Amino acid sequence: MIELPPPVARICQTLGAIHGVLAVTIGGSRAAGTADASSDWDLGLYYRGRPDWATLARHGEVHPPGSWGRIMNGGAWLTIDGLKVDVMLRDLDVVRYWVEAARQGRYEVDALLGYLAGAPTYSLGAELAVNRVVVGTLRVELGEYPEALARAGDRRWRAHAEFSLAHARTRAERGDVTGTVGQVAKAVIETAHALACRRRQWVLNEKQLIGRVGLEELHARFTRVPAAPADLVQWVTGSSAALSDL
Repeated sequence: MIELPPPVARICQTLGAIHGVLAVTIGGSRAAGTADASSDWDLGLYYRGRPDWATLARHGEVHPPGSWGRIMNGGAWLTIDGLKVDVMLRDLDVVRYWVEAARQGRYEVDALLGYLAGAPTYSLGAELAVNRVVVGTLRVELGEYPEALARAGDRRWRAHAEFSLAHARTRAERGDVTGTVGQVAKAVIETAHALACRRRQWVLNEKQLIGRVGLEELHARFTRVPAAPADLVQWVTGSSAALSDL
């Protein structure tokens, strides 16, 4: 059971009373047990239909459904009695659809601000696996990490990484340092996703993903990037070799 500070407990009850909101959850590091003193409180509002978000708007600016894309959907960043509270809106019908797809090994990857490799649709299932319901009821059973997703995710993310590395080589040959580094960084994240799928680890987002799968040593490669095209190509080759052994 997660112990909520009184201001967080009150806002959970308030938001849970909105018509159409079926459940309020605590997610992120607070639910995963990895929070520190600076961690925000992440609230998930699972809803159906078209709730009136006026109650939420009284506490801060609301980004309505669809404004953050189909996966992130929408939400609000609040400060309540000095506590940072992030509210994420989750359309339960959309969640159900992508959870069922994940069970079958199907997913898509959305381009999303702040992400290098993109946001996989199965992240909605990851939230269900980690989140803790504090108000209402969520009648969505996820079960164990789907075997079909483990296989498909490992294969597809590795294919993405190979594609990114191929583009990195092309850019390196032209002396495009920024583009080369960007594509290699993307390949690292994609490989990390592949490893997480293979190991059946749910991934909420890209934050600390590299560390979670044990690839911290790759950070050092980005502190010594050469500028000359020939050397840059060798740097990509070395990075590719480091990833291919995983």
